[in-house]
Amino acid sequence: MTTEMRNTGAADSVEGSGDLLRRIRGHAILVVIAVVCAFPIYWLFATSLRRPDDVGSLSPFPWPLSIENYTDAASKVDIVGLLLNTFGVAFVSAASQLLIALLASYAFAMYTFRFQKILYLAFIGTWLVPFQVTMLPNYVLLYQMGLINTLAGVVVPTLCSALGVLMLRQHMTSFPKELVAAARMDGRSSWSILWTVVVPNLRPALAALSILLFINSWNEYFWPAVVLQRSNSVLQLGLRSFMGTEGNDWGPMMAVAGMACLPVFLLYIVLQRHIVNAFVRSGLK
Repeated sequence: MTTEMRNTGAADSVEGSGDLLRRIRGHAILVVIAVVCAFPIYWLFATSLRRPDDVGSLSPFPWPLSIENYTDAASKVDIVGLLLNTFGVAFVSAASQLLIALLASYAFAMYTFRFQKILYLAFIGTWLVPFQVTMLPNYVLLYQMGLINTLAGVVVPTLCSALGVLMLRQHMTSFPKELVAAARMDGRSSWSILWTVVVPNLRPALAALSILLFINSWNEYFWPAVVLQRSNSVLQLGLRSFMGTEGNDWGPMMAVAGMACLPVFLLYIVLQRHIVNAFVRSGLK
């Protein structure tokens, strides 16, 4: 009996050591992946804080620190104006996509009507169409509406996102129908049920989706470059101001690119708790 207990204890010890090694190996891999992902961002800010003569240096630590690249960038482009324009475009686009996705997913998940599946597949099918296919019709339509070279022309074709509808519908279908039925028995309207029952319980998913939509709009370069041909009204196009036939001005360019990252970082910090809840607990299905 004593020998069996010793053997069992030894087996548990070996199994515990194996779990510890697997845990250490997993954490080591995650640390390496995190360093690889974060290093370009660190190098971006490190280069922006070097002196102009040291921009090409390969030293991992910028020293002495200098803000000359930031002052140089501020003297060449209207950074505040570019930030406000980019934020406005991204905010309006993301808010509109979130609102339309919320209403459409609510209708597809909570109601039954004729041609429901066909309409949903047609809606989602637009997500599968490459942007290059719809780019030319959108451009012609904006030209006829007189919206070329305007920020409205950048926003209008992005007011709806089929991806947002797809993601929110998955959450809506798994929402407890008993709560909706109880709210209807209390005499609440569909509009009231949406905003007082469904939306408060979907805050993590809405927060995660909103930041995804905002980042997608914030980072968009190609479509603004097509619409805004005569001006660099958004931050991503403003970076072109530091590119020339005689070479690129890397220091100010890194400074502007670094400032372009800050709003997204701040948004993530503000919504971090909801995003973690959405991805880890409920998850974007």
